[in-house]
Amino acid sequence: MTKWEFPPSGGHMEKNTGVYFQNMTSVDAQERLKKNDLIMIPVGCTENHGPSGPYGEDTFLEARMCELVAEATGCTVAQPIWYGAHPYQHLGMPGTIVIPDQIMADYLTYVLAGFWNAGFRKMILVNGHGQDWVIPSAIHTFGKKFQVPAVITYPHLWHIGKQELGTKARGGVYEKNLTHACEVEQSWSLNLFPELCQHENAVETKGTSLFPPGHIDFADELGTNGPIKWYNAYGNCGMEVICTPEGIIGNPKLASAEKGRAGVESALDYLEKLVNDIMTMYPAGKLPPIDKVTQYKQEDIEAVIKGPTNGGRHIYTLTY
Repeated sequence: MTKWEFPPSGGHMEKNTGVYFQNMTSVDAQERLKKNDLIMIPVGCTENHGPSGPYGEDTFLEARMCELVAEATGCTVAQPIWYGAHPYQHLGMPGTIVIPDQIMADYLTYVLAGFWNAGFRKMILVNGHGQDWVIPSAIHTFGKKFQVPAVITYPHLWHIGKQELGTKARGGVYEKNLTHACEVEQSWSLNLFPELCQHENAVETKGTSLFPPGHIDFADELGTNGPIKWYNAYGNCGMEVICTPEGIIGNPKLASAEKGRAGVESALDYLEKLVNDIMTMYPAGKLPPIDKVTQYKQEDIEAVIKGPTNGGRHIYTLTY
């Protein structure tokens, strides 16, 4: 018996439920910061998921899970980032909005800076989309530029739930490995936002491999098809707009909420633990020690920690 509600009672994006930062007033935010200064940032995308899944599927997966974790822990959620970076094989697919990698990384860097300046000095970026190489770049750029005490981490949904992604051949519940808008992804979606899915319209397709077998994984995070990450290669597969114009790689017809439940629960359990562990080590207002994380002058860091409306300075006085 899980403590998580499936499907959730509904999204919070336009509700005054104390979940989303953008729905708060400055008074609300200041009260929240006294208790919990951690914010979860869903980093999503808008892309074709075929006739059975919404264009915002990856974003809704992250946002709904962050909402549930916020309700359980008392942390805050940022309204999601709706447009993301994409691998080259996504180019040209109608409905897939591709943001260049460097623009996306820079954008995220300054999202982090803005929330730090607002008092949320602990941040968890949550992503389930194929932009795994961009988000770490943003985190490290933030660290290199600003060098302020903070706790920032990035868990990928499919990685934290990877033990529940196995196929039947490996003791799991799925017929095929995770790919895109497939049996696995549709099963997770049917748990979190079935009202946005049109499962009756699901179609099956097959991806086009252009690389010798046994080397490159298929985004399943288990490495069952090889040790090389799918995004660490070029020429390994055909472009989607050419080979799978339906917007699907796999067979979402085989999906069910029952198949996806254990994986969603596992990911939620981990995210809840991550939030609670960070807040236990660094309660509201506490940060890693200044002398361990920066070579800026201590008085400058102390001033930006104090903040621009509390007798200190804003973060952009360090760099911009």
